[in-house]
Amino acid sequence: QVQLVESGGGLVQPGGSLRLSCAASGSIVSIYAMGWYRQAPGKQRELVAHITSGGSTVYADSVKGRFTISRDNAKNTVSLQMNSLKPEDTAVYYCNVGGYLDYGKFTSWGQGTQVTVSS
Repeated sequence: QVQLVESGGGLVQPGGSLRLSCAASGSIVSIYAMGWYRQAPGKQRELVAHITSGGSTVYADSVKGRFTISRDNAKNTVSLQMNSLKPEDTAVYYCNVGGYLDYGKFTSWGQGTQVTVSS
């Protein structure tokens, strides 16, 4: 079993910043990918940013230059620094982690954290 605990969501004004964090715990042998997704009301869940164990990153076009994903391999944590936030960034943000337990692969989702950008 893998547990993901997210933190850092909230209400922020346009142009403001927030930092999301996600910590993975359990019988984890290794993690090969960590990422953040988001889902706005009435829309499908979409990838925001993704980072591999080697540090390679992928960002959605809509957040490039504003969001930065980072990870701490020793602590099994991933963070998303969100700057210059826009109202269209409003969504529930989900952490996603993929890796290996001692008996096979796993993919886990966090419970989601609300980010609201509004004046």
